[in-house]
Amino acid sequence: MPQIQPILHLAAPRGFCAGVDRAIDVVEMALQVYGPPVYVRHEIVHNRHVVEDLRAKGAVFTDDLADVPRGAVVIFSAHGVSPAVRAEAAERGLRALDATCPLVTKVHLEALRHAKQGFSIVLVGHRDHVEVQGVRSEAPESIVVVENVAEAEALVLPDPGKVACITQTTLSVDDCRAIVETLKRRFPAIREPVKDDICYATQNRQNAVKELARRCRTVLVVGAPTSSNANRLVEVARNLGVRAYLIESAGDIRPEWLEPGVDVGVTAGASTPEGIVQTCVTRLQELGGFRVEPFQLVEERVMFPLPGELLSAARAKGLEVGAGNQRAADRATGEPARDVLEPRVRGSRPPC
Repeated sequence: MPQIQPILHLAAPRGFCAGVDRAIDVVEMALQVYGPPVYVRHEIVHNRHVVEDLRAKGAVFTDDLADVPRGAVVIFSAHGVSPAVRAEAAERGLRALDATCPLVTKVHLEALRHAKQGFSIVLVGHRDHVEVQGVRSEAPESIVVVENVAEAEALVLPDPGKVACITQTTLSVDDCRAIVETLKRRFPAIREPVKDDICYATQNRQNAVKELARRCRTVLVVGAPTSSNANRLVEVARNLGVRAYLIESAGDIRPEWLEPGVDVGVTAGASTPEGIVQTCVTRLQELGGFRVEPFQLVEERVMFPLPGELLSAARAKGLEVGAGNQRAADRATGEPARDVLEPRVRGSRPPC
């Protein structure tokens, strides 16, 4: 009896989100407009493949603005920065470009608004994550970070009737829900976000992993160990009872993870280039003879504006400007994007 060919279930949405695509575009456009080097505070996104590619083109990554020469171009990463970092950049006369994801900026603004109104602010997230550190710095005297349900249960605040809640954008939707429900029970008057802080891309990728867990017993998540959203994808799969592994590249795949003739699932964190995903797919096909079967839960057509000052500088230099975040939509849907919000420099990054 012929053996049935196993299936590699390839999830979509996966990989780059609009915020990541925008951040990379900012660096690449700045390199074209101003020439190398341009400096980037912190990794622009948490993926070494992206960082190494940009470094080869002339980007210099640093966590200390003291390393940036006066008057140089500095780019703030997609994760956001503190007011102190912005002030230091201005004091040093740096030409600052902001690549912060607009959804992270939304959380910063929520924190400021609640603090000005005298609320105690509960920030649900991971203390050591750079996004959380940036948000907390907006109002450190008003913000307390809560990582889990146990901390939410033990939380003591000066005025239980005047509490607001905000969240890190890359959390597990299910874990965050449990923490927020605990906070709502303990502080019934708590002010929740007008719209969920967890970003659309995080939610979509976690939903896709849940579908993978329904289809197969082993899931591989392509992403960096430092990527919060990639780690959450692994957790979501494991919480559903499947084996899940985080890999950075095809070389990390271990043959013993694959059962002969058994289906496997693949997805990728929001800062993972599609080219890396495809090399992993090829390696899995070599190891297990899989037939690739893609599925797509939703189409992502979200596109974020690029910094206006950068676009103006590009036009002043005579660079051809085209559709913003075009390749992000093309990768997700296989079709040209519609309803583009903001232009970009054409040809700044080849498709994966």
